[in-house]
Parts: sequence; C-alpha cells; structure tokens
Amino acid sequence: MDFTDSPQEAAFRSDVRSFIESELPPELRWRGGLRSGLDAGRAAYGGDASKIWRRKIADRGWTAPAWPKEYGGAGMSVSEQFIFNEEMSQARAPRTGGGIAIGMAGPTIMVHGTDEQKQRFLPPMLTGEQIWCQGFSEPNAGSDLANLATTAVRDGDDYVINGQKIWTSQAQKAHWMNLLARTDNDAPKHKGISYFMVDMNSPGIEVRPLVNMVGHSEFTEVFFDSVRVPKANLLGEENRGWYLATTTLDFERSNIASTTHLVLTVSDLAEWAREHTGTPGCAIGQNAKVRYEIADRYVEAQVARLMSYRIISMQLAGQLPNKESSVAKLYASELEQRIALTALKTAGAYAQLLGPSETLQAARMYLYSVAMTIGGGTSEIQRNIIATRGLGLPRG
Repeated sequence: MDFTDSPQEAAFRSDVRSFIESELPPELRWRGGLRSGLDAGRAAYGGDASKIWRRKIADRGWTAPAWPKEYGGAGMSVSEQFIFNEEMSQARAPRTGGGIAIGMAGPTIMVHGTDEQKQRFLPPMLTGEQIWCQGFSEPNAGSDLANLATTAVRDGDDYVINGQKIWTSQAQKAHWMNLLARTDNDAPKHKGISYFMVDMNSPGIEVRPLVNMVGHSEFTEVFFDSVRVPKANLLGEENRGWYLATTTLDFERSNIASTTHLVLTVSDLAEWAREHTGTPGCAIGQNAKVRYEIADRYVEAQVARLMSYRIISMQLAGQLPNKESSVAKLYASELEQRIALTALKTAGAYAQLLGPSETLQAARMYLYSVAMTIGGGTSEIQRNIIATRGLGLPRG
C-alpha cells in the first residue's frame, strides 16, 4: 500500500481541510455515539445551519463527489473520493446527505435510465429536494433478496403494486422509493423482477415506523395496496430489474468513513476514562484490565482503517475488491460491538444511563451495535463469501 499523496492529491486534501475549518459550524461537528448526545446531533443536523452547510457542499459539487460532472457531480477520481471521505470523517463533519439517492438510485438511473428519467430525477437529488428510500428487503426473503413476493401487474399504462417491504430506512421522510417487484411469477426467481421508481405520496402506500432497542425509528415497514405506478417510472426493461439492482459505478468503496469513526470513538472512550478515573462507580479506576482493553480496541480500530487503505490501493491498481471488502466489513462490524462492550466495562454503573448527553452513551452504543453485524450483509453471509471466494472452499 502507498500511504503518500501525489502533489495533486495533497493539494486537494489541503483544500478540503481548509474548507471544513472555515465553513463547518461547531454545533454540527459530530462527536460520535459515546460523547455527544446522538439525539442532539440529529436535531442540529435538521436545522438552518445544516441546510447552509449542505448548500456550501453542493456549490462545490461535493454532494455527489463521484458522479460525473455532466450529471452535476464533481467527477472525482477514486483517490480524491477517498481523501474527501477521510477528511470529512476525521473532522467529524456531518455526511453531505443524499443517502440512497446519491449512492444507489442516482447511479442506477445514470446507467439504465432514459434521458427523460435522468432529467427528471437526478437534479433534485443533488439539491436535496428529493429524499429516496430503497424498497428491496421483504419479511420472508431474509438474505435471499431474489425471493421477493411483492408483485407488479401491468394494467394499461400503469403497473399495480401489491405487497410489503421491511427494514426500509427513512421511508417516513422519503419522497421516492426505488422498488423491486415481481412482474413474472413463472420465471426463475432472479428473473421476472422489475425495477420501479415509486412516488411515496401515491394512494395505497402505508408506512409504519419500526422502533429499535435504542428508541429510534430509522427503519420502517411499507405496505402497498393496489398502488398504481406509471409505466414511465419503470427503469430499464421489464423483468430485468435484478440486473439493475446489482449496478454499481466505479465509486470509492473503502468504507474509510466508518473505520475512521471507530478510531475516533475509541479515542473518545479513552478521553472519558481519563476524565473519570477515580469517580465512584466508574470501573476504569477499579479494574486495570479495562485500560488494556481500551488499548486493544484502539489497535484493532487502526487495523480496520488499514483494511480500508488496502481496498483503496486495490482500486487504484485497477483491481476489484471482493473478498477483501467482506473481510473489512466483517471485522469492522464485529469490532464496533467489542468497542461498545468495552465502553460498558469502562463506565461501570454509569453504563446503565441512556439519558443526558454529558454522560457516556455506552448503553446506547451497545444496543445500537447489535445491528452492525446484520445490516449490509450479515456476518454469516460475509463468512460464506470469504470461504468460497477467498479460500476456495466448496459451498456446503
């Protein structure tokens, strides 16, 4: 791996740092799940300061850094995208927004959409006017995404959608959904699926929040009762939706933002421990082993960061990370759970608190970390990929 920046990359890194230093309001700097109130950070992110920050990001074309310039992005190289994500995370700057729209729906429309669909959907994504959610997962499909049961039946110039989606992030706020539905029940399960862009204000759509253990409702379940979707909202060819869903562009996929977050979280934990050594009820002053655990977590977080560097190095060499991405995802998600457990041990009696932001949010992080080894592909799925594609083991 080459850890040095080229002169051009160094100049860009300096530009990003200067921009963050001069433009990012202090109240938007995210302190992570241990030291700040996570709820307070979310509230700030929805305010006027956040809107101004996102507009400044958009003015530089950084809302969609890896999108081609012809579609309103910055046309960044893989290395520039990596540097941008790394510096934003290191500075604890909030994400630039876009989510599903910028990362998934938009790129798929770029590749498979008609000119009319591109002109209609892409510009509002960049300005943040349209929030998107993703209608892929279903209650009975599990990790077998192609085993979906939601149907889309052609009726004149419309398709009529019936079925249910689950674990749909931010559907209660979304304006549009990129939806997979079955259009041919007689075809093999990976075929006969079509890809739709669905207006979330359409009659027949019901969104029900799902409250997690932390008390938040990022996830929802969405029900479709004879929802009519115009044929003009079909993306690509009918029955070819599975292939559209697997579309990816050459975006930076090192996950540097998440691994940098892990390093900062352990640093925050160490800072809290130093401040509270000797505090009654705090384990850090009573159990020396906890100090070694914090040190172990910091080393492990740096290992996760190096895995991200390996992935970006492969991409810069024209290689496609496959098993490497699964190794990094598996390691980082399980590490986040270990960090949360160490935080519980460090805080001692304080670990039971879920309240004010000045307390260590160890319990909150621990509860939330349960989802880390499930979302984005379970640990079991990642181990299967590592076994078959990485180690050459036969499928069992």
